[in-house]
Amino acid sequence: MKRKLIIGILTGTMVISTVLSGCGSSVSNESPASASAEASAVTEAPHTVETMDSESNEGTHEITSSNIPFYSGGAHIGDLPLYFLDGVTDLPYVEANNIPDVLGSVMSSLTGEYSFSAKTDGSVVTIIRNNKNPDAMDNGVYADFDFENDTITFQDYDLFCWKSGATTLLDVTTVNTVNANGEPMILQKVNKDSLDRYGDELVVRAGDYGIDFVEQDGKYLVPLQTLVDFTSSPGRNINLFYNGQVVIAADQMDMGNEIYYAAPTGDRSETLTEYGYNELCMMLDYCYGLKDVHEIESFDKLFHSVNFDTVLKEQDPANADIAIDHMIWDYLDDGHSAWLASSYLAGSVDYGVKPGTSAAQWIAEGDRYSEARKKYYPDGIPGYEEFGNTAYITFDSFAISNPNDMESYYLAEDVSKFADTDTIGLIMKAHEQITRENSPIENVVLDLSNNEGGAADAAVFVLGWLLGEASVGVENTMTGAMSSATYRSDVNRDRKFDEKDTVAERNIYCLISPFSFSCGNLVPNVLKASNKATLLGRTSGGGSCMVQFASSAWGSSFRISSPKRLSFLKNGSFYDIDRGAEPDYLLSQPEEYYDRAALTEYINSLH
Repeated sequence: MKRKLIIGILTGTMVISTVLSGCGSSVSNESPASASAEASAVTEAPHTVETMDSESNEGTHEITSSNIPFYSGGAHIGDLPLYFLDGVTDLPYVEANNIPDVLGSVMSSLTGEYSFSAKTDGSVVTIIRNNKNPDAMDNGVYADFDFENDTITFQDYDLFCWKSGATTLLDVTTVNTVNANGEPMILQKVNKDSLDRYGDELVVRAGDYGIDFVEQDGKYLVPLQTLVDFTSSPGRNINLFYNGQVVIAADQMDMGNEIYYAAPTGDRSETLTEYGYNELCMMLDYCYGLKDVHEIESFDKLFHSVNFDTVLKEQDPANADIAIDHMIWDYLDDGHSAWLASSYLAGSVDYGVKPGTSAAQWIAEGDRYSEARKKYYPDGIPGYEEFGNTAYITFDSFAISNPNDMESYYLAEDVSKFADTDTIGLIMKAHEQITRENSPIENVVLDLSNNEGGAADAAVFVLGWLLGEASVGVENTMTGAMSSATYRSDVNRDRKFDEKDTVAERNIYCLISPFSFSCGNLVPNVLKASNKATLLGRTSGGGSCMVQFASSAWGSSFRISSPKRLSFLKNGSFYDIDRGAEPDYLLSQPEEYYDRAALTEYINSLH
């Protein structure tokens, strides 16, 4: 395959044979080890090919179908029937009447039961989500795939993608809050101060982007990538990576995945090249959550203005990948958006494109605070530490060791054994120390100065511990839907959610810096809005959008800031947190964060 350098760029009735119904494990990218063990099975897996002869009249296609081996969670779980037009084998389609089983099985494998069905009326195939949400309509919520006008109309997109068992329309939490015996655990939603505001009808106008839905020979064919881009990817962060031999369900692709990169490299077909550019523009126009903030009228115009469109329209997949890589780092540059892995057609390649200006500055800030911390803690900073009447809790990311097993926190006999790298376990350890008999602790300081974000569930748990009750809001800029939920945390593991689970009666402080990002930015914003905590340091680093893992039609992997913006609710309005939280008291130098003897003295002078 020819390689060229980019010059001058600054920067219901589905036949999934044996399939998808049996996958109970969470969808994730398989490890290189498991991929290697199964790689030989990929090329030997039988494909059942059916050819539907079409008349040679203008506007008709030769349609072929093939049962493609389907992988999820590192295992071959069955075959996925895909369709191809006019001998083009790198652009797969899915039959619309198969969509219920594709979505139901793929999305259920990650988040619990999903039930979909389909009905056909002329040139429209309606996919119905049979929600268990009591607010859903009696007949479910629907998405109309219109094959005459090349549109997808979602009656209520957020309910269509709603997670079974979620506490709100746009629930920021994902962990189970009830165990197998029906006992509560970890988090509890409080009915008061929680609300859902439903979004508008969403119309995806694929035809305006030159993307055709094909109705022919009794078949209703939708490009697989279009289906993924507007259902499982933004709805549940699951992408389907097709490499001509297999389909892999995963949030992202890893360059060590031997199954995916076992396929031959080569140029994209002309058909895939044209479709891939149009689909990329459409997906980003709808799904990039900071489009308005970045003043992007359309991604086609952005690509044209920086000469990326010509590169993206070349058949060379490597140059197309590099253009996306540059676009993410140089023009989005928002902290959450990032390049992940190259297309199988280009091979497993690290293009070496460096983070853009904002990301580079953010990394530099993190280095500054890390170096200052090493002066006082050369052997590493402890997760929990006391200085007189002040307790410090420090962790650099919001993390949960085993998010699929919340019950393990209750089965542990000794909380002191929890790792400091597990945020929930660390808070449980800290709580036991702070609330011990004759405890001297009057001030509780949460140090987020080197915190780069992480799991929202852990952030909500920390907020519930600090405040007693914590409200977190989400706004979907694509649909206009808004949701806010108030949570309590079970910190002492008694399966009750009460005053014994919080340190709210003590003086609460939070250390923030320009490196405090994403959930490390959400927490201080909610604390500040509560008027129950004092922020010390410098304005936090921002990052309001939840991450969406995405892919190109030719199989490259990246992530973007999704339309779901984390917010806080005040006076009935949602406030975006992207600009960061301002401190109540300034700390001018990074060293002031970590000289804790002096900092404790300063904190005591504030009250």
